[in-house]
Amino acid sequence: MALHDEIKPTKEYFIDTETPWEDVGGGITRQVMGHDGKIMLVKAKFEVGAIGQLHKHYHSQVTYVAEGEFEMTIGDDIRMIKKGDSFYIPPHIMHGCVCKVPGILIDVFSPAREDFLGHEQLDLESWPV
Repeated sequence: MALHDEIKPTKEYFIDTETPWEDVGGGITRQVMGHDGKIMLVKAKFEVGAIGQLHKHYHSQVTYVAEGEFEMTIGDDIRMIKKGDSFYIPPHIMHGCVCKVPGILIDVFSPAREDFLGHEQLDLESWPV
């Protein structure tokens, strides 16, 4: 995983007004709040009806619902989650969401999501070992 060793850490402070939002389409924008190669914090803003498409990746993920309500799918489980809730997604598990009330998700990934930094996502079916 040499790529993650090469990812330069962000500055020590994240200032919301100084960090641009990236439009990822479909009513979703995000701010990468901080990272090094081992960990990443991301804020994602969803409009009503925005869909976080079903997908999976080798990164571990923990997410906190800062605002809104979402229909969340993790594997075969579907639940409504709202402000104050959180969830964990193990590596290689299919997941996605539909925003029911405008909201903000705070995501933590380990290791850092290299695809959010302009690199191609690594295809690591056996990670973590």
